[in-house]
This record gives sequence, C-alpha cells and structure tokens, in this order.
Amino acid sequence: MKTQHFDILIRAPREHVWATMLQSPTYERWTATFCEGSRFEGSWDQGQKIRFVDPKGMGMVSEIAEHRPAEFVSIRHLGMVDKGIEDTTSEAVRAWAPCFENYSFTDEAGGTRVRVDCDVFGTYEDWMAQTWPKALQSLKTLCETPA
Repeated sequence: MKTQHFDILIRAPREHVWATMLQSPTYERWTATFCEGSRFEGSWDQGQKIRFVDPKGMGMVSEIAEHRPAEFVSIRHLGMVDKGIEDTTSEAVRAWAPCFENYSFTDEAGGTRVRVDCDVFGTYEDWMAQTWPKALQSLKTLCETPA
C-alpha cells in the first residue's frame, strides 16, 4: 500500500478550516469532488464509528482513530459499505484494511496549512492523485469565501 500526500495553504484560521472540513453542510460541498451527494454518518469523536457513503449507500466504514480539534484527525478505514451493509471481513477488504486517512492543520503565513496523508490501494492511486487536489481547492474556496 502506498501513502499519498497532499497539502494546501488556506487563508483562514485553523478552527474555521477544521470546522468547514468536518461539519455539515460544508463537508458535503467539498467532498462532492469525490462523489456528488457524499455524506458522513456518525461522529468525528475519537474512538467513534463513522461511515462515508454516497446517495446509494455505497462507501466505507471507519472509525476515528485520533482527533485533536483544529490540529489532527486520523480516520482508520475498516471496510466497505454496499447498499447499507458493512463488510469488514471479506478477502477483498482484508487485502487493504485497515488503512488510514490523516488530516493535519497547522498555522502558516497568516493562514492554515492542511495536509492530507492517505493510504491508497490498487486502482485508486491515480484517481486519488487527481481528485484530492481538486477537493482541497474546493475546501479552500469554501473557507476563504465570506459567509
């Protein structure tokens, strides 16, 4: 498995960037880059289960491995969700799970540097390399546009 790294400088305070990234309805807006209508179900609290799903109930089941507000979030992906049914034990899932997606927020040049470290498996490598920069640009626009 390979870990990909992405980052962007956003001209907004860390707390604002963190909240915009993780809270509804802005979460759904920047993640639409990955899949229109994507959403999360569950809690961003450390140790809690969270699901990332599309409008058809397809996606990933995960847990929040670590969460230090406005500083660091570590998502441990445990399996897939198919039409609402979780799979954490199949051979296909065991080939890559668990894998991690980590978000770091640091102060830089009057703004916030967001860094994403994302474990990638198989055919998703190119797609993630193309999609994450677009998603982060969308997050930047949301954070920097006055409400």
